[in-house]
Amino acid sequence: MSSEFRPQPQSGVAQTRYRHVSIGHSAVEVSERHGNLHMRSLEPLAPLPMRLLDRLVHWAQVRPQQTFIAAREQGGDWRRVSYAQMLDSVRAIAQSLLGYGLSAERPLAILSGNDIEHLQIALGAMYAGIPYCPVSPAYSLLSQDFAKLRHVCDLLQPGLIFVSDAAAYQRAIDVVLPAETPLVAVLGQVPGRRQVTFASLLEGPGGAEADVAFNATGPDSIAKFLFTSGSTKLPKAVITTQRMLCANQQMLLQTFPVFGEEPPVLVDWLPWNHTFGGSHNVGIVLYNGGTFYLDDGKPTAQGFAETLRNLKEVSPTAYLTVPKGWEELVSALENDGELRERFFVQMKLFFFAAAGLSQSVWDRLDRVAEQHCGERIRMMAGLGMTEASPSCTFTTGPLSMAGYIGLPAPGCEVLLVPVDGKLEGRFRGPHIMPGYWRAPQQTAEVFDDEGFYCSGDAIKLADPSDPQLGLMFDGRLAEDFKLSSGVFVSVGPLRNRAVLEGSPYVQDLVVTAPDRECLGALVFPRLYECRRLSGLTKAASDAEVLASAPVRAWFADWLQRLNREASGNASRLEWIAVLDEAASIDRGEITDKGSINQRAVLQWRAAKVEALYCGEDLSILRAGPRS
Repeated sequence: MSSEFRPQPQSGVAQTRYRHVSIGHSAVEVSERHGNLHMRSLEPLAPLPMRLLDRLVHWAQVRPQQTFIAAREQGGDWRRVSYAQMLDSVRAIAQSLLGYGLSAERPLAILSGNDIEHLQIALGAMYAGIPYCPVSPAYSLLSQDFAKLRHVCDLLQPGLIFVSDAAAYQRAIDVVLPAETPLVAVLGQVPGRRQVTFASLLEGPGGAEADVAFNATGPDSIAKFLFTSGSTKLPKAVITTQRMLCANQQMLLQTFPVFGEEPPVLVDWLPWNHTFGGSHNVGIVLYNGGTFYLDDGKPTAQGFAETLRNLKEVSPTAYLTVPKGWEELVSALENDGELRERFFVQMKLFFFAAAGLSQSVWDRLDRVAEQHCGERIRMMAGLGMTEASPSCTFTTGPLSMAGYIGLPAPGCEVLLVPVDGKLEGRFRGPHIMPGYWRAPQQTAEVFDDEGFYCSGDAIKLADPSDPQLGLMFDGRLAEDFKLSSGVFVSVGPLRNRAVLEGSPYVQDLVVTAPDRECLGALVFPRLYECRRLSGLTKAASDAEVLASAPVRAWFADWLQRLNREASGNASRLEWIAVLDEAASIDRGEITDKGSINQRAVLQWRAAKVEALYCGEDLSILRAGPRS
């Protein structure tokens, strides 16, 4: 069932007007099982396609000339690939790939960012029944020791490598991959390698054998391996099946029927080596016969101009990005009438993921939408993870607040189990992985006796007296610890509140430290924003920027604001240290998608933490007296 979203008006307050959009509102069954709380949508999941690419075959017949994907060429014009053209390319590539003897034991590894050829070869592998793995470009281009790339390749043992630009990846390939591993490249050469051009894959005869291979695949066939971000340990390879991808897209369609009412149009930059960009967003377009405009921009001060250029040419029906992307976009919308006109003309839904969205940014988006359109656009979020391909819950309930993750999607069961004083979220359904590749022990550790995936996420009811209101995110169980007094510290909510309150100058922070008398925090700043605040010239070092009076004054005030809501030692920060040394991907302090590994930071910076607690580090900012 679906209806226009109409939030409940507060007593005595005029109802806020939202743009009409079809959103599912299934009732939720709540029951108690042996002291655990069980929740599920009463709306059953509709029958699924056998394979995700059944949808490509369908749209190539129904809408053959419609653009499936478009990307800018060097001259700036859009290069477009229709559904019919994509299916022809996919069949030809699949036919060529069958000659390499690839399989789950010898999959295709994609060392490339997002581009049309990346998508073509990925779908070609899927059509041939060959699992592929999109590997984070950061493992090859940013890392100096290639430790994570080596881990990925040792685990997967790829039988074929695809790169968009051979020269850019040459050093990583030479250091990590065996000389006998063949290579497909769009551009360039790696000397001493057995190599073919990507164009040659399209030149093979027909696709009859590929069609046979495609028809032999089914719901349990492995579509791809997606690596977890590695925020606590080395990345794990999540087995992602055709059933998982199809189930997640059907969940999305039933939750957001608007996707089926008109072809969705996305302008999207999110990396395809992550589940949000590669499974969720690409899948929305493919499943529903829409158009995907590939955005080469990034939500950074330097890279966002390209995103704005694209959004001035293409009007999306939904916009999905991370909170930093929304921060950049709302500032541009407030100051650019041409952008507002194009951006809002057919917009139906906003989404954010990966972190909490600042309430101030949310309020500004509502304000600019109301001023331009006379109505707001519904902002959606939820809880997802690579192991769930990715969606489990959506914020289709009646609440709208930071930390709210909503209600179970159709087909997803949620179990809340008491663990160390909190409730762990556990999930079961056709969208959940069968396990981690070549890791039976790790797989066994994350499934309970009933087959629920144990996420490690702490979840709580928004209102214990009314479970139908939905769920709140309550941090990660692995991050929590005790002070030396035995007082338990819930890191997730404290960290989330600090980051949201710290916009735009705080990127992230690490709360210190187990077995201490009080809490402190190592703060990773947004140096670009801090430099602007400092008023110093470009010649000033990062340390000089952070030591400047305006920057220190802002962070001191931020610390005081955070502590106004503190109820005791477990939520009060006695000091902060703003770091001029960025988190290191090689040391595992930061994942390639930008999230901080709390444990690794504390491990590598233990000497600094000790000096801060001893008062030996003069960069410290201390909290004022307790009120």
